[in-house]
Amino acid sequence: MNHRTTIPRLCTLALAALMTACTSTPSQPQAGAPDLAAYDWNLTAALDAQGRPDGRWLPAGHDPLQLHFEGQQLSVRKLCNLLGARFGTRGDEMQLAQPLSTKRACADPALMQLEQRVGAQLPTVQRYQLHAGGTPRLQLFFADGSRWELAGQPTPQTQYGGPGERMFLEVAPERVACSRGPVQTAQCLRVRELRYGDNGVKTHVGPWQPFYDEVQGYTHEPGVRTVLRLNRFKRQNAPADASAYAYVLDMVVESERVK
Repeated sequence: MNHRTTIPRLCTLALAALMTACTSTPSQPQAGAPDLAAYDWNLTAALDAQGRPDGRWLPAGHDPLQLHFEGQQLSVRKLCNLLGARFGTRGDEMQLAQPLSTKRACADPALMQLEQRVGAQLPTVQRYQLHAGGTPRLQLFFADGSRWELAGQPTPQTQYGGPGERMFLEVAPERVACSRGPVQTAQCLRVRELRYGDNGVKTHVGPWQPFYDEVQGYTHEPGVRTVLRLNRFKRQNAPADASAYAYVLDMVVESERVK
């Protein structure tokens, strides 16, 4: 029996449209602080109003949630669905609209519960602090007195020095044998490129072929067919034996267990 989990096309389009329609206070960076949008921010600690560790936000066995700021939009990653909200800053104050979410079902009840808590907590943020250093740090302070501590890692745009090219790949359930050299044999993802029109309708399905790279942020699960939305970046000064491009996962659009 096939088990299919998808993000409905209309829901995805509506999410993007509603985020664009929201208003927010213009963002103003803190003087001398790292650029908020130059990093992806991974949650490292959560403290309650008394400064005690609050494990509800870092459940065992799950990757820590990640915040991504771009323009005036915040995206929350590493949950079951993609959460997004408009935000604005003034000085050390931060205002966040009610997050919107895609509607992909999740088989893990704990992850769904975390997602609901995150969606309720984020709009209560009141202020933030950025700290420079070898690993930049971000602190978020909430109305109930609790706070989050997050560590920054350069975004792909920062790392590769430019905007990426948006593309969609369908990944087959099983890897295939492939040759990356005259004698070397490896197991590659089997993919085909998909293209969509502005209305979300699929306009092109390419041929299946081995994929000689890996997708950063994506872990292939045998027996699961997926559709991925990626950003492809041109590598600067890539070695002769390396790919000229880096592929970075933006979101999982569709997944289906076929075995």
